[in-house]
Amino acid sequence: MQDVTDAAFMKVVAEFGAPDYFVTEYFRVHGHYQIEKHILKSITENETGRPVFAQLIGQDIDALVRVAKQLEQYPVAGIDLNLGCPAPVVCRKDAGGGLLRIPERMDEILAALREAVSGRFTVKTRVGFHSIDEFERLLEVFSKHAIDALTIHGRTVKERYQTPVHHDCVRRAVESLPCPVIANGNMVDVSTARAYHAHTGAAGLMIGRGAIRHPWIFQQIRDSYEGKEPKQITRLDLLEYVEVLFETTAAAWKVFDPSKHVNKMKKYMVYISQGLDAEFEYQIRRAKTPEQFFEICRAFMDDKTPLPDFPPEHSKLFCGFRDLL
Repeated sequence: MQDVTDAAFMKVVAEFGAPDYFVTEYFRVHGHYQIEKHILKSITENETGRPVFAQLIGQDIDALVRVAKQLEQYPVAGIDLNLGCPAPVVCRKDAGGGLLRIPERMDEILAALREAVSGRFTVKTRVGFHSIDEFERLLEVFSKHAIDALTIHGRTVKERYQTPVHHDCVRRAVESLPCPVIANGNMVDVSTARAYHAHTGAAGLMIGRGAIRHPWIFQQIRDSYEGKEPKQITRLDLLEYVEVLFETTAAAWKVFDPSKHVNKMKKYMVYISQGLDAEFEYQIRRAKTPEQFFEICRAFMDDKTPLPDFPPEHSKLFCGFRDLL
């Protein structure tokens, strides 16, 4: 996730139970693009023990091919093309999810990258731009190219994060494509993850926002499939996570600025605070110093009360996940 899941965050998640693979923030590729060093650190300074895919976003074919070849010189697990980002600033440039409006251009990009990438080449998409009625055409394009995996966020671009996922579309892809299909979107705990998997038969699951809120989710899912009882997480566990996250991301600054770092932490806290007290969310948004930040965190998290399984269902960040159950 852009500006959130950097090398430091990956390191933190790995301490609480890493996923099988990581994907970098996206490299914003354009005509005169030079690889962003702060994103490259997720590959060159990867301390997680897990493989990392390098994610590209853009629509300039020559530039995408050039950057993909450059990134393959580093220890990447593969090259991933983002066709799912719903951010308006991205879509206006016909990149990310915006390319789903132009299947012919998407087709050209996939062909060029598949030819250029010598290792694994994967794609992340949504099920359409305006409507799921577009999905069949998109599947036709994906099936033409020997991509190594397709990750599907089960919403359209226009739906952003505000609807249940269309798990039937993901199942359609699983049944029709020759490559593994990975389901993404709306997984907030073990029950929603396993339900999404059961609905779709997907080869795997990709979790983003849910892992920021709850980094134990990957290990809990593994434990569940192995017949083990997933660990019950308390507010005190959450406090430990916040402390580790604060310290690890602080160490990534060239010159540490306390107030700027508190503001960076707020990007994570937007997700972490979901399902806790409304007063906690209110106060943490107004913290300005590390001292204020931790005073607020300890006031609301320094006890062994179990965390709620679910965040609020109708927030701007999490919506419609109960429809999976």
